[in-house]
Amino acid sequence: MEFLNNIDWQAQFTEHWPVLAAYGLKALGAFIVLIVGLRISGAMASMVRRQAIKRPNIDETLGSFFASLVRWFLTAATIIAALQLFGVEATSFVAILGAMTLAIGLSLQGALGNIASGIMIMLFRPYGVGQFIEVAGVGGTVKDINLFQTILATPDNVQVIVPNSQAIDGVIKNYAGYPTRRIDLVFGIDYGDGMEHAIGVIEGVIKADKRVLADPQPVVRVDNLGSSSVDIIARPWVNTPDYWETRWALTQNVKAALDAAGISIPYPHQVNVNRD
Repeated sequence: MEFLNNIDWQAQFTEHWPVLAAYGLKALGAFIVLIVGLRISGAMASMVRRQAIKRPNIDETLGSFFASLVRWFLTAATIIAALQLFGVEATSFVAILGAMTLAIGLSLQGALGNIASGIMIMLFRPYGVGQFIEVAGVGGTVKDINLFQTILATPDNVQVIVPNSQAIDGVIKNYAGYPTRRIDLVFGIDYGDGMEHAIGVIEGVIKADKRVLADPQPVVRVDNLGSSSVDIIARPWVNTPDYWETRWALTQNVKAALDAAGISIPYPHQVNVNRD
């Protein structure tokens, strides 16, 4: 305590005041830059998110991702600027940050590839939630799309998770990509039955179904002369949501109409030949 009492505090304060004042101003300036920069980064991120959501070709998840990128970029720039005002050399800090970013990028190549593929999916929209697709060799209804993966539900309700990099690299078959679809049906009749009569019966069943579209006009033609049957194709068009119900109904109703008209549908017969 005697040592402290012997210090001339006024002299010490007078001697070191310029240094303290300089560092105090730098600290105050750095603090102001940090506060203002963080507020600006938050405001810019919110603006980017709002503008992205307004665009029909940008998913909400992708808009949030862009907003996060803007926020982190501006936050990093703000921290570097504040450190420079405080007297810290920013070049070494930027070099360390760059090295860390490179190391993280190399260790997360697969994840970053999925993110890039997710961005492409959300921008170009090859498929959307609720559509039935085939991708990466798997067919199912899209339940969710995020930056890393596409989640499908198969027809028997099994969850399938497809990494976005695999989804975008292969062939994508979107069964709900267009508003209408064509149903392809084949009916075999006996060679002894009249082809024109059978065609008329099939056309009548198709026209009676209100789900079948008039344009394009349904096509019913003889397609193939098989080993035991004359094959007649039927190709009506329907709205995509009506595809399966209409297909099943037409298959059943045509079979019933052919039976009622006395037109038989042949099936393979096995003949046993006895050789003595």
